[in-house]
Amino acid sequence: MPLYEHVFLARQDVSTQQVEALTKEYTTVIEETGGKVSKTEYWGLRSLAYKIKKSRKAHYTLLNIDGPPAAISEMERRMGISTDVLRWITIKVEAHETEPSVQMRKGDREERGDRGGGDRGGDRGGFRGGGDRGGDRGGFRGSAGGGGGGGFRGGAGGAGGGGGYRGPREGAAPGAGAGAGGAEGASTFRPRPPRPPRDGGSNSGSEG
Repeated sequence: MPLYEHVFLARQDVSTQQVEALTKEYTTVIEETGGKVSKTEYWGLRSLAYKIKKSRKAHYTLLNIDGPPAAISEMERRMGISTDVLRWITIKVEAHETEPSVQMRKGDREERGDRGGGDRGGDRGGFRGGGDRGGDRGGFRGSAGGGGGGGFRGGAGGAGGGGGYRGPREGAAPGAGAGAGGAEGASTFRPRPPRPPRDGGSNSGSEG
């Protein structure tokens, strides 16, 4: 029998239990008309590209169907008269994927996230940067570690890292292989010249 991938969108204000009931109902329709549903996936509540019937979001569900065209027609007829279904699409395919779909794998990656921190400090660091490597962009005050930019005030410099907006404070160790010192960094530091003697002060030596 032909193979199909079917996705339907349910209204955002229905519950997850109601979405499961809809999925079960349409699975039963397919089975009663001589087909079978080999896999179902609930993709969650997702934002729509544009409003559909005053809804900004919708519950997405995937059905992998192995059945005759009559089964698809009956299921879509039921969806057309349901007030809970916003849209649907059915695509004929050569074979079904046995692994989780791209949308499910994407959802797993988003849940795990890549929060940075730890030894590498993340891409942008934080308020004070962080980690042994300081992150790619540093933070507000940068960090004393290597790698990446030093942040707004920079840090003590690290291996190949930029010094940030103001560079390290006076007296800070420049670090191994510190990069450019920034707008007011260490590379432009000059020692303060000696002060001239004040007027009326004692002169060296004596008269006559």
